[in-house]
Amino acid sequence: MSDSAPVVRAPHAYPVTLSINGVAHALHVESTVSLLDLLRERLQLTGTKKGCDHGQCGACTVLVDGRRINSCLTLAVMQDGAEVQTIEGFADGEVLHPLQQAFMACDALQCGYCTPGQICSAQGLINEGKVCNRDQVRELMSGNLCRCGAYPQITDAVMSVLASGHPAPPDAEPADWVPGTVPA
Repeated sequence: MSDSAPVVRAPHAYPVTLSINGVAHALHVESTVSLLDLLRERLQLTGTKKGCDHGQCGACTVLVDGRRINSCLTLAVMQDGAEVQTIEGFADGEVLHPLQQAFMACDALQCGYCTPGQICSAQGLINEGKVCNRDQVRELMSGNLCRCGAYPQITDAVMSVLASGHPAPPDAEPADWVPGTVPA
């Protein structure tokens, strides 16, 4: 028997450059680190929530290059060069984003745990540019669960923003909407 301990190698870190909420970050990240864990644990952006960690609840939804994704299901190294927007990047100082205002006005939150993911997902579906009615909002937001059951109010909030003329940002590209698919 050998008395020497096995050699434990430190994981290799890869360079990753991300723009997060408009701020450039040059990081070194292990290949196994999810975007969610990078945001929460390394950058202290804890608005993005860890719910199921399996892509089933939507609490971790963020925008990557304007498209909504479950940040628990993507590796940080896969997003090298991307523009990431978390809930912390929505307000402009003390001025709330129209979706944040609508969620408050429509009472579209109760415990608030899912709210950051709901708002990011709502902005993503607005960016997609294909939602026209409540049924489509409900279908396209179905990847974001609310354990408190605020779904009617969430739908009201999204519809109020759509009706108020706060459409997708000018550089957003419309995506094809296919019933039964939920990108978030």
